[in-house]
Amino acid sequence: MPGTNLTRDEATTRAALVDVTSSVIDLDLSEATTDGVETFGSTTTLTFTCRQPGSATFADLVDATVHEITLNGAPLDPATAYADSRIALPDLQAENVLVVKADCRYSNSGEGLHHFVDPADGRVYLYSQFEVPDARRVYTTFEQPDLKAPFTFNVTAPAHWKVVSNATTPEPVPTGATNGRGEEVAVWNFPATKPMSTYITAVVAGEYYEVQDVYEGAHGTIPLGHYCRQSLKDYLERDRAEIVTLTKQGFAFFEDAFGYPYPFGKYDQLYVPEYNMGAMENAGAVTLRDEYLPRSRQPRSFYEFRASVILHEMAHMWFGDLVTMKWWDDLWLNESFAEWACYHAEALATSYDDAWTGFTNARKQTGYRADSLPSTHPIAADNVDLHAVEVNFDMITYAKGAAVLKQLVAWVGLDPFLAGLKQYFHDHAFGNTEFADLLTALEKASGRELSGWAQEWLQTAGTNTLSPAFELAEDGSYASFAINQAAPAEHPTLRRHRVGIGFYNSEPSGSGEGRLVRTDYVEVDVEGARTELPELVGKAQPELLLINDQDLAFAKIRLDERSRETARARLSDLDDSLARALVWSAAWDMTRDAELSATDFVELVLGNIGQETDAWGVSRIPVYAAQAVNLYSDPARRPELAARWEQGLRALLAAADPGTDHQLTFARTYAAAATSEAAVAELEGLLDGSLAFEGLAVDQDLRWTLLTALARVGRADDARIDEELAGDNTISGQEKSAAARAAQPTAEAKERAWTQALLDPSVPNETQRSVVLAFWQPGQEELLTPYVERYLGEVAGTWERLGSHKASVALEFIFPRLLATPATLDAVDAWLEAHADAVNPGALRYVREGRADVARALAAQARDAHRPGAS
Repeated sequence: MPGTNLTRDEATTRAALVDVTSSVIDLDLSEATTDGVETFGSTTTLTFTCRQPGSATFADLVDATVHEITLNGAPLDPATAYADSRIALPDLQAENVLVVKADCRYSNSGEGLHHFVDPADGRVYLYSQFEVPDARRVYTTFEQPDLKAPFTFNVTAPAHWKVVSNATTPEPVPTGATNGRGEEVAVWNFPATKPMSTYITAVVAGEYYEVQDVYEGAHGTIPLGHYCRQSLKDYLERDRAEIVTLTKQGFAFFEDAFGYPYPFGKYDQLYVPEYNMGAMENAGAVTLRDEYLPRSRQPRSFYEFRASVILHEMAHMWFGDLVTMKWWDDLWLNESFAEWACYHAEALATSYDDAWTGFTNARKQTGYRADSLPSTHPIAADNVDLHAVEVNFDMITYAKGAAVLKQLVAWVGLDPFLAGLKQYFHDHAFGNTEFADLLTALEKASGRELSGWAQEWLQTAGTNTLSPAFELAEDGSYASFAINQAAPAEHPTLRRHRVGIGFYNSEPSGSGEGRLVRTDYVEVDVEGARTELPELVGKAQPELLLINDQDLAFAKIRLDERSRETARARLSDLDDSLARALVWSAAWDMTRDAELSATDFVELVLGNIGQETDAWGVSRIPVYAAQAVNLYSDPARRPELAARWEQGLRALLAAADPGTDHQLTFARTYAAAATSEAAVAELEGLLDGSLAFEGLAVDQDLRWTLLTALARVGRADDARIDEELAGDNTISGQEKSAAARAAQPTAEAKERAWTQALLDPSVPNETQRSVVLAFWQPGQEELLTPYVERYLGEVAGTWERLGSHKASVALEFIFPRLLATPATLDAVDAWLEAHADAVNPGALRYVREGRADVARALAAQARDAHRPGAS
């Protein structure tokens, strides 16, 4: 629908014309418990002014049945006024009142107002998700971030429900009526909110379990609500103390760091089902994936990530909610800052004080990958319309943005940086800004000219590579030393970097070599293609030289030959976890860039991951190694490397201390790698209890991991999956069973999964996602080969058939990367040449990204085939 694609120019024109005084939203959710319900009543009263009386504009409303439209007391015919998701508003007055009565649709895609029935107990749960442009699926809006207004929600629902919105929850008032199931109905009349943008409004309603706590801060009392499905309440109670602690630590830290008290009165955190994102920063009513209340044991990295999500959304109360970008070009003003702030707070205010190490091992890698794709874009993207926003909502905005801000903090100093932020929040509270507003505040506070820095880092794309270049004197000291900087040909910008350089050498001990410890450190500014560093001349060459020590810069780094050999032999001896993370990162970057063979990377992992201490390193690095085995290795010798990987994981599992994250991670990874008869038999033994490892609990989620691995090798049919599902009648069980079926190596299973993933829009979003992620399995290449052409044949219609979110999931993750062959590359290239001009830009992006991944894999395979010692 063209009308759903609001352009930046249209938004600018509308904002110049109107100001919104208030929005009153009446929602009738009383029939949501009735079987087969598809719609709900939505009445919007929108009060606004117009600077040019007599002119015209439009309001937004998507996929609705409109019954009445009244503008300034005069009726408008819905048949003519409402078309293409827009309501035409002619002949405006200086002051206007628009009333729209409509029926809107519940969704099963996580967009708009999502409707969910819990299979565990039949209870109904609703929640809204409005970012980027989906408030218009629930009520009539001016759907753009710079038309802020107070919102008043009046929600009619079953009287026994909980109903939560942005304002403090009122006592429900009985209506005296009942719904179609005979349930009493009440209305919740919420007070008006502070001025806010449409995309951060929220309504969450259903039979939620509720608990309350309080934060007593320097600026007053903040009520803290926590909500989840009734079937998850035991898990919420189990984790409540930690969640409350993190929430209180976050408020204390941010109110001080940002110099502005929390602006939205109360703070609810609502764990909701079938959620598309990690969480959403609705003002005062944050929604989060309810997988963050895990039912089975998880490694520390899971809880570290949950902490970062909680703090990220809290940071948004200032970055995004209090001060909001005028248009989505400055989305990074929300996301990059909240991402940096959450890790900054995590490291300084919580028990996860090594958060930046985890950031380097995991999150930052997503930024490096995104920046290497043909879809890369500047952090401050040119979002000309809503379609551009949807495809640029990615890890450039989040991970690269946060890493670049970390470098900016190093560039200007933390105290001046925070001083600029404090002024920014006070100057623009409850308003909208552009990048220039923030830049002015930071320049004033720091005394640094930052427009050049912004041009280099925020308005260009691509990742630089930093490499050491030196000559040695006879005594082994540096006779000369420089850092060379390179850039990809497509994005040739050379930037200024603040980098640390660490010297690591063996620590003497009583018996042979000790730990590798930092013996020297210098911090320098790098600029241009070559930066001479005379301060390093005369220093002895260390056993390991680490450029970008402390991880201040967003740049790939390379190790010199001696450092590479030291890392290969002794990475686990390196005593600093962040330094290890940088070496892991360099090794993985070199593998992806076909500079280090996949085989060598796998051996590096097998030789050192058992001693890794960083939680994210333990859980994420084996994922990279599995990718090296299945995608980047020489196809002719892949079975040999896969066997080495399987056996190495088995040895790591046996050697892991009982009950540790290492043990759990190696068990999961071993299951995913198992192909030999011996390994498959052990998976059966773990599942039936005939094989056990001390400290390893084979709980429900691990059972599904094992069963899915057995399904992948043809040892678990539908009947066996049904049997497991019968004992786990939950939405998680349904999603995991769908994944297990999709993993099966039969034509029938793949056909069913393909339909669920790409052809059937009725499949719920998280079930579809589970199927998509399980579809491509190593060892099934012959069975899956026809799906290269089938994928290409479905691209054109998927966006319209499934909607933007489910289409994005399908087209990105079911792309045939696993079949990284010249034939696949040729087929994709031929399709792009024939169809690139006629396909939705979002869909086209995922094809181009997949094509780039295949080309990268082919280069890595060639490197692995020609590694030293390969026959």
